[in-house]
Amino acid sequence: MKEHSTSALRRSTDLTRFRLAPNPGPMSLEGTNSYVIAAEAAEGCVIVDPGPLDEPHLRELGRAGNVELVLITHRHPDHTAAAARFHELTGAPVRALDPAHCHGGGQLRDGEVIQAAGVEIRVLATPGHTSDSGCFHLPDDGARGSVLTGDTILGRGTTVLEYPDGTLGDYLISLDRLEALGPATVLPAHGPVLPQLDVVCRQYRQHRLERLDQIRAALRQLGSDAGIAAVADVVYADVDPSVRPAAENSVAAQLQYLRG
Repeated sequence: MKEHSTSALRRSTDLTRFRLAPNPGPMSLEGTNSYVIAAEAAEGCVIVDPGPLDEPHLRELGRAGNVELVLITHRHPDHTAAAARFHELTGAPVRALDPAHCHGGGQLRDGEVIQAAGVEIRVLATPGHTSDSGCFHLPDDGARGSVLTGDTILGRGTTVLEYPDGTLGDYLISLDRLEALGPATVLPAHGPVLPQLDVVCRQYRQHRLERLDQIRAALRQLGSDAGIAAVADVVYADVDPSVRPAAENSVAAQLQYLRG
């Protein structure tokens, strides 16, 4: 896939396009992918994660068509900061699993099926990254369907668990739910589009299990009551200082999982 462009919408699958928001950083990679969902003959469209409060970005999203609905994958500002403003600009209801991020629309429900812009959109609650994380399954998007995964699965690297709001136990269950959808195309909120969701879920799970083994080894070395910072010094010794807080969050989530 070619390098993302912030200037225009780019085709990602049969039923989706995306625009890269101008908010690159250590945690957001190149920036937030704001998606447009619409069938070819549809007059309207659905926007997923309008992103940061950037007026040019919102204007370009608004040009995608008549915005019928806005969906939010989770509460982080790089996904939601523009939600209220985009609701003002388009009049479209904004819906999320967290009611605090709904504007003019009702709270999403796990298992809900939405019909909008000529597309069937299935809502899956996938907590772990955050407690309100959700994914949107488009079963008719190509031969294998697609899933907009927010930050639950990224296009590059692995996601951070925002402990204590997000937990490893919830995240592993969410990976199981997503793997069951089979080899769907992965449409992440950060990084490039990926093939075969089920394969990616297995890779993510294996990574988590390997990290747990590293945590266990660190506890044997440091003592079973070792603190978060000490364990992070061993397990995440090579991480860039800019993501050290995220590494410590991950350690906290893994210690909670191991210690019950």
